[in-house]
Amino acid sequence: MRHSLAGRAENAMQARLLAQLRDEGALSKAQLADRLEVSRTTVAAEVGRLVELGLAQEVGPAASRGGRRSTLVDLAEDIRFVGISIGATGMSVGVTDGRLSVLTTRHRDCDIRQGPEVVLAVALELVREVLDEVGVDRPMGAGVGVPGPVDFHRGVSVSPPIMPGWDGYPVRDAVSRELGCPVVLDNDVNVLAVGEQHAGVAKGARDFLFVKIGTGIGCGIVIDGELYRGVDGCAGDIGHIRVEDFGPTCACGNTGCLEAFSGGAALARDATAAARAGRSPALAAILEEKGELTAADVGRAVSQGDAQAVQLIRESGRHIGQVLAGLVSFFNPGLIVIGGRVTGLGHALLAEVRGVTYRRSLPLATGSLPIVLSELGDEGGVIGAARLISESVYAP
Repeated sequence: MRHSLAGRAENAMQARLLAQLRDEGALSKAQLADRLEVSRTTVAAEVGRLVELGLAQEVGPAASRGGRRSTLVDLAEDIRFVGISIGATGMSVGVTDGRLSVLTTRHRDCDIRQGPEVVLAVALELVREVLDEVGVDRPMGAGVGVPGPVDFHRGVSVSPPIMPGWDGYPVRDAVSRELGCPVVLDNDVNVLAVGEQHAGVAKGARDFLFVKIGTGIGCGIVIDGELYRGVDGCAGDIGHIRVEDFGPTCACGNTGCLEAFSGGAALARDATAAARAGRSPALAAILEEKGELTAADVGRAVSQGDAQAVQLIRESGRHIGQVLAGLVSFFNPGLIVIGGRVTGLGHALLAEVRGVTYRRSLPLATGSLPIVLSELGDEGGVIGAARLISESVYAP
């Protein structure tokens, strides 16, 4: 078994070098000097130090640009990060290399309401499986996402509405102790936004919103390339914006929240009511067969041409679009990416969200605004979590 433990970057220049190699791939010392606007001597000295720290390696001569040939530099090939992306009803765990390419992943259904001891035990079991598979016993670091507000600096969950028993639980330190490496903890939507920025449709986008529609609804906010967390770490908690004065009671205790109308749990509730009332033959048949309905079942019924299921999706999309229109007018993003479990509902939902958002926003703000579905699936959370810990390990 290999250790993948190395030192951390010692200064800002080393951190910038590592970020370039992570995001761009192997580069020559000459290219690195050009990009960072420093001398080749500085680059050579810092690369030498990164090689000693076990973070970088020299991989042979670069293509000649005339004169002396420069050396190609790459990240050390044995760097391994773990990404743990925990949602309300399931989790994805994976291992990446230093450039955040996913080497292997596992997905498992689990219920966040079972509490931190049970859920983290499952996560750590999956981590050990994936580490065994890639032949590493200790990774260089791990990133964790959980479906609720997080105090990023203390590494704890803070009064999460759908996570009973997690309030104040030291998730970061507990995972760090078990894995013997540095860990960062963030909210699951922030993790997905960062994954999308690194490897998804938002690659290269500087200002975008990532909207996760799962059991709950949240929004990751990226401003000028950086994640915006807000003062207390709960920026983007759009599931609790009120969309109607009256309406179902939300998990947070208020009524009329977006989440109470359009989250996965709300969709399952409304689908069950439609099936029992005889309004939807397709949903009634699925309910008969399974004993309960999920948001994904509504998608199944839509694909069977069930009118009531289409209506449920449209209602859900209308409320989401209503909130997004307000966000677009306020934030003026360059892109909105929609992800999360409910995107299995795909284009019916997307069409409604787009239609309402475009109709209700100012033409200037939506003139060139793409609203698209994420294509990363379960890997998005793993990549995002790995990227967050890479930023910490590669930073001084």
